[in-house]
Amino acid sequence: PAIFIGPLKRSFGKIAFTVTFSCDITQKGYEKKRSKLLGAYLPHPPGKSPNSQLSFRGSQSAPPMAPSASRYHRRRSSGTRDERYRSDVHTEAVQAALAKHKERKMAVPMPSKRRSLVVQTSMDAYTPPDTSSGSEEEGGQGEGTPTSSQGSVSMEHWISRAIHQGSTTSSSSSSTQSGGSGAAGRLADVLAQTHVDSLVCVFIGSFRKFDSCLNDNICFFPGLCVLLCINTCVSSLGVPVSSRVSAKIQQLVNTLKQPRRPPLREFFVDDFEELLEVQQPDPNQPRPEGAQMVTIRGEPLGVVTNWPPSLEAALQRWGTISPKAPCLTTMDTNGKPLYVLTYGKLWSRSIKVAYNILHKLGTKQEPMVRPGDRVALVFPNNDPAAFMVTFYGCLLAEVVPVPIEVPLTRKDAGSQQIGFLLGSCGVTVALTSDACHKGLPKGPTGEIPQFKGWPKLLWFVTESKHLSKPPRDWFPHIKDANNDTAYIEYKTCKDGSVLGVTVTRIALLTHCQALTQSCGYTEAEIIVNVLDFKKDVGLWHGILTSVMNMMHVISIPYSLMKVNPLSWIQKVCQYKAKVACVKSRDMHWALVAHRDQRDINLSSLRMLVVADGSNPWSISSCDAFLNVFQSKGLRPEVICPCASSTEALTVAIRRPTDDSNQPPGRGVLSMQGLSHGVIRVDSEERLSVLTVQDVGTVMPGALMCVVKAEGVPQLCRTDEIGELCVCSIATGMSYYGLSGMTKNTFEVFPMSSSGAPISEYPFTRTGLLGFIGPGGLVFVSGKMDGLMVVSGRRHNADDIVATALAVEPMKFVYRGRIAVFSVTVLHDERIVVVAEQRPDSTEEDSFQWMSRVLQAIDSIHNVGVFCLALVPANTLPKTPLGGIHLSETKQLFLEGSLHPCNVLMCPHTCVTNLPKPRQKQPGLSIGPASVMVGNLVSGKRIAQASGRDLGQIEDNDQFLFLSEVFSLTCLQLHKRAEKIATMLMERGHLQDGDHVALVYPPGIDLIAAFYGCLYAGCVPITVRPPHPQNIATTLPTVKMIVEVSRSACVMTSQVISKLLKSKEASAAVDVRTWPPVLDTDDLPKKKPPQLYKPSNPDTLAYLDFSVSTTGMLAGVKMSHTATSAFCRSIKLQCELYPSREVAICLDPYCGLGFVLWCLCSVYSGHQSILIPPSELEVNPALWLLAVSQFRVRDTFCSYSVMELCAKGLGLQTESLKSRGLDLSRVRTCVVVAEERPRIALTQSFSKLFKDLGLHPRAVSTSFGCRVNLAICLQGTSGPDPTTVYVDMRALRHDRVRLVERGSPHSLPLMESGKILPGVRIIIANPETKGPLGDSHLGEIWVHCAHNGSGYFTVYGDEALQSDHFNSHLSFGDTQTVWARTGYLGFLRRTELTDASGERHDALYVSIMECAVFPWTNLLVVVVELEGSEQEALDLVPLVTNAVLEEHYLIVGVVVVVDIGVIPINSRGEKQRMHLRDGFLADQLDPIYVAYNM
Repeated sequence: PAIFIGPLKRSFGKIAFTVTFSCDITQKGYEKKRSKLLGAYLPHPPGKSPNSQLSFRGSQSAPPMAPSASRYHRRRSSGTRDERYRSDVHTEAVQAALAKHKERKMAVPMPSKRRSLVVQTSMDAYTPPDTSSGSEEEGGQGEGTPTSSQGSVSMEHWISRAIHQGSTTSSSSSSTQSGGSGAAGRLADVLAQTHVDSLVCVFIGSFRKFDSCLNDNICFFPGLCVLLCINTCVSSLGVPVSSRVSAKIQQLVNTLKQPRRPPLREFFVDDFEELLEVQQPDPNQPRPEGAQMVTIRGEPLGVVTNWPPSLEAALQRWGTISPKAPCLTTMDTNGKPLYVLTYGKLWSRSIKVAYNILHKLGTKQEPMVRPGDRVALVFPNNDPAAFMVTFYGCLLAEVVPVPIEVPLTRKDAGSQQIGFLLGSCGVTVALTSDACHKGLPKGPTGEIPQFKGWPKLLWFVTESKHLSKPPRDWFPHIKDANNDTAYIEYKTCKDGSVLGVTVTRIALLTHCQALTQSCGYTEAEIIVNVLDFKKDVGLWHGILTSVMNMMHVISIPYSLMKVNPLSWIQKVCQYKAKVACVKSRDMHWALVAHRDQRDINLSSLRMLVVADGSNPWSISSCDAFLNVFQSKGLRPEVICPCASSTEALTVAIRRPTDDSNQPPGRGVLSMQGLSHGVIRVDSEERLSVLTVQDVGTVMPGALMCVVKAEGVPQLCRTDEIGELCVCSIATGMSYYGLSGMTKNTFEVFPMSSSGAPISEYPFTRTGLLGFIGPGGLVFVSGKMDGLMVVSGRRHNADDIVATALAVEPMKFVYRGRIAVFSVTVLHDERIVVVAEQRPDSTEEDSFQWMSRVLQAIDSIHNVGVFCLALVPANTLPKTPLGGIHLSETKQLFLEGSLHPCNVLMCPHTCVTNLPKPRQKQPGLSIGPASVMVGNLVSGKRIAQASGRDLGQIEDNDQFLFLSEVFSLTCLQLHKRAEKIATMLMERGHLQDGDHVALVYPPGIDLIAAFYGCLYAGCVPITVRPPHPQNIATTLPTVKMIVEVSRSACVMTSQVISKLLKSKEASAAVDVRTWPPVLDTDDLPKKKPPQLYKPSNPDTLAYLDFSVSTTGMLAGVKMSHTATSAFCRSIKLQCELYPSREVAICLDPYCGLGFVLWCLCSVYSGHQSILIPPSELEVNPALWLLAVSQFRVRDTFCSYSVMELCAKGLGLQTESLKSRGLDLSRVRTCVVVAEERPRIALTQSFSKLFKDLGLHPRAVSTSFGCRVNLAICLQGTSGPDPTTVYVDMRALRHDRVRLVERGSPHSLPLMESGKILPGVRIIIANPETKGPLGDSHLGEIWVHCAHNGSGYFTVYGDEALQSDHFNSHLSFGDTQTVWARTGYLGFLRRTELTDASGERHDALYVSIMECAVFPWTNLLVVVVELEGSEQEALDLVPLVTNAVLEEHYLIVGVVVVVDIGVIPINSRGEKQRMHLRDGFLADQLDPIYVAYNM
């Protein structure tokens, strides 16, 4: 048999885990948790009203009270809140919800941050206010108000504030020591920065402690086994320590006392749906009760006799009949008219552009652009005239324009996806204006570089002076509108991908006609357009429909709005405009800016189109605007919200009407109902309500219905929220080049409840969520793109933004810049809120605001926020118009590049679908009643295996004590050992059986001293000497071993003897407390009178002391019998005969390392080449050079040695080869370890040195533990070690299921060598102590002659029990005495055969000791960061998500530290005890400590 010791890890720099549980952390029912954490401020369950009718308040009743103008003046001076999401009712609701917490502080400790990080972050954030940042446009949740008070602050004031602020910031540690840190780039990059020595893998059980502790310190939990596959260090936090950090943890723990989960079904199923807890729907949740809705039809599209047959025909008509009529007036940034484009100029220039596109690009034979080709239109937002001319030029040339934003840099947010769209459309030419062309980024030689992800483009300037005049006989061919594509509008999806929506010429014309009819447009009307003219409502009204009706458009550029937010209102007054197209943001800005200006008169307006009227949060701006400007001539019926989408164009619009018979509709809806997809009218007094306004009725000539948001497109009931779908000629046609997605969006056939399609014509999905109310009024409650489905309930991102912005202090968020999105973690969506904080915010402000936001969102929306991140002002990626680029922000968050300055994660509240507790499987363990037939029990093979027999001891090889063997082999060592024995008797006055501590560096002196002790009848204890450069931490361990082992004297070299008495040493340990110290540099000349011979082979030969990674010190007793049997077993396994040479590069202080270094060569007579591992720090090639030079066939090393070679020599293989280094003779290279194989390290070592002749199959591992120092060791004969892949989900339920490499949830386990001769192994159930069947996970028990005899002393965990060394099975073979290893593993019969022709049994060990510590109920992760400290906070969500996804565990505390902070011992194991103690004593100087709620 051979052993596999569990999984290796993926790594994150080094990560240390402290796991703390008081009860099952997985057992949290969502409601119970919330009632614990948030009980004080939960609203009562909302009343369920079955009434689905909306309450309507007509225009006869005054609109709801809106803030007065004077209130706006006050607001402006204080703040920067994004008013698109402002609603007084909602603000009051949020404040009311938070008022309940006035007395109650959040029970969450503030994160600790290193001073350097705090100062740095503050300084970064103190950028002068950015008056250039804009407002939200498509794809962004954006900006609020730029206040004039900000702009006037002087630079000196900002800097002085920053410096002053930085100097007063508190920190978790006064030290500013800062180590390396590194980009925590994409997760893959993070994982690649691996510190392999820190890899561990552990199963964590469900937390029913069983009565005895195993293997040093492992508490074995037979429960839900979870694999931690992240490089981890675990710290046991068993002891409450009085310090700030531990007090915070205690505080956090108190908030998380978990209720037990109800019992679950018995049977285990592998699928994740069965594995994870599925959120059960609330039986009391509201359900739709209305009748099935019917399709709503718009009024017929009237056929007006003089409507043109196509848009180009309309342009031709006006360009020839009324060439002097103004078409478009552009404004400069001072609000003065810059240029008036007449219809005559538009017509003649468009012809010129059309001619040049078709005839002046490429050659006559090979023109670059032909009719039907796509071209990009790249124009800035302040040049609508150039855009309009080029757009119509493309229409006349029958070329398809694709308007896009101007790329400002090579790395614009979302620019790569735009490039992908251009590439997929086959665009090779970009049309642009002169000014824009000059402003594009240029390369060193003046050429425009290729933007990232963009196709190679020819840039062509379309200004008239650069173009050739068309010949007199050339004239564009003007056809009637047909099904050819007219233009492509880009659309940014939720995931950041950019799609092109094609609009046909007939759809374009029909849409213009429908808008003309519903808006009542007439010739020569003046329209003020504040919207982006390149797309959406701005394009449809301001560029297309206006030309069809020969209207005059006054275009207000965005840059002017930033300087003068009132400019659009002034232009309405100046030009007596009849129509204005705005967003609610523009209405709000005008409100903030207006100073009771007397000359404002809005009586000319007959229609104010509110382009984002479908956003429920626009209603407050509409109400407030009407309230303030009604006295200035604004009539209530003028405000016309509309709903639109890129796919369906205009979906609905409120008609401008003087008829007050149809008052505007308004509904106050319960958010609780909306989250379940149903409409419940609520009173405005309630906290969680959403007020929606109607967006008018369906467009002329269109059909509309509402279908379920998920699944098949089935019609909704009348009181159900769904996605609006439209059937009309005037919609988009397809997503360019994407037939599958086109079918799902543009070719939808809604079905009735019977499953029959309701129409033979396809409908188009609008991407808008809503319902159709009484009177055919359309209501929109949100967008599909903003929808987040958390635990089966729907939430809208805009609603969450509104709630966060209503939290005081509102001015905390810089310009209202908040992004809300969801990320999928553990098979459910989790809400993430990212906000830019104002530059002058303190840590205290930030944390207080974050706590309030969590409470508010929980109270209002009844949902938890998974992660709340704050970033410095102006650092989130922007859309071209300055809003937040949502998908790019999400991408940065996911890849760890967001660089927040504060993070608060709440996984305990949000993650309610952790796996079910581990379940007993029927028939897993074999009961005492089973009848045993050979090795088979009720059809199962018992999981037991053994190495080959040690054989009979031959007559001439009578049992020899090692001291006798010694004298027959090496004379010099024998003589030196005799002198040491004499010294012990004479100078030390020691008796038989006294204990002697040997404190030597690795070398011959240590071996001689060991045998000297045996000659004198003393019991040696080998102790690692203190490190001269690190006495303070290493000397106390030496002292502890000396004390605990009850050593009568210390033997050492002269150098170390002086070190023990030095000044530095006396500072760490009182010199007077040492026992006598003998140095062996000056030995007596005479022989001892006689050599000691033990009378009984079972007397003690030596003590094997080692400190575990959790800081538990245990000494194991090794008798002469066990020692001799051990040496014999290794001699047989490795075929060690006298002519052999073995190279050993191990620490010789405990375990197999000591036995190989000091005992084996003496027993077997072979030559050992000893290489102290410390020498490799100076010369990493030393070990491999020795192996090559001495032509060694067998060598032993440790993981730390292997890693030193891999890191130090990885790039030097060529030079080593040239120096003659040859590893082709190596037959076995065994890594000695008390853990499962680190597969990644052994494989990379094999690959690195393959070129030097190392055979990949030569590298193998051994496995030992405290109770038996070597259970497995790859011998010279027998099959090569194999690797298997096991299903982690099955392992959690104690079952072993083998899967293929690369399978999801698979974990590689490598065999740990071959079971040694004389060793018997069985897998037992640690709870029942009964034997287990093959391929079941259980504790490894071992029976053999070289087991330890017991613990001499145990220091650090007195609960360890004697049954570690003498346990009996509860049934079956109850006579054999077994030692319990404390390691989980399983046995598997392989198809391989070993040298004796028997089947080969492989043992897989799947737990490494000390990786999990029960302490209350927190998991602490310590991560070493390589790179900049600014990236520390990026790791918090990455680590939390990775552990949740991989291991279904919630991380309680994430600690980010510098490289090298996690202490590692010589065996490459992390010293979790030191780590824990350092953390609790606040000595780690962490860069950041995050407490997950």
